[in-house]
Order: sequence, then structure tokens, then C-alpha cells
Amino acid sequence: MHWSSARRIAHPAAWVLLALAAVAPHVSAQPVPAQTAPAPASRFVAVLDAAHGGDDTGATLTSGQMEKAATLALSVRLRSLLSARGMAVVTTRESDLNLVPDKRAEIANHARAQLCLSLHATESGSGVHLYTSSLPPAPQVHFPAWKTAQGAWVLRSLAAAGVLNSALLHAGMNVTLGRTSLPGLDSMTCPAVAVEIAPERGPDNAITAQPDDPAYQARVASTLAAALLEWRTEARQP
Repeated sequence: MHWSSARRIAHPAAWVLLALAAVAPHVSAQPVPAQTAPAPASRFVAVLDAAHGGDDTGATLTSGQMEKAATLALSVRLRSLLSARGMAVVTTRESDLNLVPDKRAEIANHARAQLCLSLHATESGSGVHLYTSSLPPAPQVHFPAWKTAQGAWVLRSLAAAGVLNSALLHAGMNVTLGRTSLPGLDSMTCPAVAVEIAPERGPDNAITAQPDDPAYQARVASTLAAALLEWRTEARQP
């Protein structure tokens, strides 16, 4: 999936300026629905949300594979890496299942996630695209508004995106940063970042790896896993 309306930022320093320039909060009375028992607050939980699924196939990649299959493969890789490092992981889907955005948000919210990564793939651009919600910051309230709940967490989401960005750049990958309206993520009451894998390109802009290439996905997953471990360390600091 490619969000053409996203506001993109080419330089990492501009990311911090966006957080400082955010405007006033928006709060409404509609509460976030609760259906499942939450995890203990002291436990670090990462949520992996493989985009699309079922009859929602997402984009068609050059290889002919559907985006829904590429995102699920990346989710499985990343889950295995994080679990092996002792991190609690919740996934929104483990099979070819179609979930509406609200359900994805409910899963993340009731897991009390310290970070949710929404995984996507695209044939547009290059490297890895990181998107956070374009909602303005808002104060945390007992009953956050559905569809705008992410406002209370958007600054933490920007901080998490910064950690991911640093790790990806250190691994030699091209990174694009952006903010946009993100169905599902806008309703999450946790730090949340959409990670979209685009083709890897060489200096001449020629494609060297497609988003569904297993070796490319393995490198991206390994880098994301390292970034999440760093984020876990930061989250546990007083």
C-alpha cells in the first residue's frame, strides 16, 4: 500500500520539528470499546499488524504476489526474532484473515502494547517508509475518543519512528519519513508506526530486491528487531 497523501520528511532532523510544532488536542466523548482482558501494564508487549488479508489483497507486487502475503511473511519473521529475544509479541493475524481497522486497533489496545508496527509493502519509492498518524497531540484521558485516540500517543509514536529510522539508516537502508491519516492506527492507545517496505534500489536507482524477496525481508526484520529491543530499553527507563 502507498499513501500518496502522506506528508513526507526527507531529513531525520525535521522529524523532531514536527513533534514540537504539533497543535492543540481534540477530545470527544465516544469511548474506546473494550472486549478482552488487557495484559499487565509492566510487561513490554509488541504488536505486529500484518496489513490486509482475506479478500483485501492489498497491492499486487511485481512478482505477482499479493501485498497481504508479503506482510504476513514479514510479520512471521519479525515475530520469531522478537520472541527469540524474550519479547512478548501479539499479532493481529496469523493466517489469510481479513480484519477491519477497528479490530486491529482493539487488539493493540487490549494488549496494552508499548509499540505497534503496522506492516505494509509497495512497489513505489525505495527502501523503508515510516509513517505516523497526522493527528495533533492530545492529553491522555480515561475514555479516549475512538478514531482520534492516537493523539495522546502521537509524540511517543514519533519517538519510536525515530528509533526505527536510526536503526534502518545504520543498516544502510534508504528511509522515508511521513505523517498521514492512518485507519486503525488513529484509534490506537499506544505508540504506533506503519512500516512500508518498498523495493531496494542501487546507486543507479535500479531495483536490487523486491519487497517480498526473502533475503531482503530478513534484513529488514533483523533491523526492526534490533530497533524494538532498543525501544524496549528506553521504555523501561524512568
